[in-house]
Amino acid sequence: MHIQVLKSKIHRATVTDANINYVGSITIDEDLMNTANLIEFEKVQVLNINNGERIETYVIKGKKRSGTICLNGAAARKFLPGDIVIIVSYAGMEFEAAKKFKPAIAFPDSENKLPKGKK
Repeated sequence: MHIQVLKSKIHRATVTDANINYVGSITIDEDLMNTANLIEFEKVQVLNINNGERIETYVIKGKKRSGTICLNGAAARKFLPGDIVIIVSYAGMEFEAAKKFKPAIAFPDSENKLPKGKK
């Protein structure tokens, strides 16, 4: 049996920008991407804690150590700077392998920086 499990999560990041004129996607600080084991163009769900919106889009790599979390295109209508979001991706794997799998989770501070020595 093949199931979907949580692969990556950025927990409670703060939206820094919303760019309606961009084609689409979410731009994420490269440090956050690396800690959460996300790659550019990977499909993610973005969950808005402030208003309950949930979207699916893909990741664009942002400048390292910039703290950038920018919703682009149509998503910019549903996410505003200052909103708190959870960004997740999933992976498919065999049931027995999934029992042992541990997702990569990033816990940024209020400026989307990673506390030293913590992930």
